[in-house]
Amino acid sequence: MQRKIIETGDGSKTLFIPEMDEQYHSVNGAITESEYVYLDKGYRHNQSLEPVVLEIGFGTGLNALLTALEAEKSQRKTTYISLEKYPLKAEEVKQLNYGSLISEEAAQLFEQLHTRLWNSKTTVTPFLDLLKIEADLKTFSFDNLPLVDIIYYDAFGPDKQPEMWEEQIFKSIFGISNQSATLVTYSAKGEIRRRMERSGFTSERLPGPPGKRQMLRVSKL
Repeated sequence: MQRKIIETGDGSKTLFIPEMDEQYHSVNGAITESEYVYLDKGYRHNQSLEPVVLEIGFGTGLNALLTALEAEKSQRKTTYISLEKYPLKAEEVKQLNYGSLISEEAAQLFEQLHTRLWNSKTTVTPFLDLLKIEADLKTFSFDNLPLVDIIYYDAFGPDKQPEMWEEQIFKSIFGISNQSATLVTYSAKGEIRRRMERSGFTSERLPGPPGKRQMLRVSKL
């Protein structure tokens, strides 16, 4: 899969896939989007004291970085589990500038997140345990995962990869979600919302990040 580095509206970089005409983050701002959708509306919103986060799509590692920084800031012990079928190459990671835009600590942490082994749980900071799983979501068995509290659904868009947004996937996630679990995603498509609701979640549309009118947050009540 060919990927190109592009700069987004807030100065942070992301990856663009020409054959899919799709980028990993919003062109209006990669850090801005992740901070708003996943941290503010997901991680900070959920009240679990020691949350288990499940991320669909490790991608650039930006969501993991922001979560690790927030976990340390709030001293909230967090387990971070992320699924990714196509891990980035080392040379691609080096071209991403999230750490340098945030802090020296963030730059070091970003490198650690990417250099830790796949498919092996590891402690990255006193407040973040990381498990990156190299797997195909379509064939992955969620039965092997612990119960989760927060889900970052950050797969490529449903118009680009519809198989990543099938109802059965949401049913599987619902099955491993703790009571009061929270799922957030940038997509607010009506059919996606209905599939999540049929899977057992209660949904709400929220104002979206810059460049997007709405996003979706669903809960297990």
